Amino acid sequence: MTTKIREPECVMLKRRGAEHVAKLIAGLSLEEQLEFWQKRTQAMLARQKESHQRKAAA
Repeated sequence: MTTKIREPECVMLKRRGAEHVAKLIAGLSLEEQLEFWQKRTQAMLARQKESHQRKAAA
């Protein structure tokens, strides 16, 4: 009898995120992928800045 080792939740979440991104960029050219990542990076930096400002104000 073999036991199935359950995948840790963090690994499952990472894998699901990677699959989601793969679907978003499927069919995009390299230039379009670069633009996609530049926009996503700017959005992330804006969210981080806002979060830091809220923490500093609290």
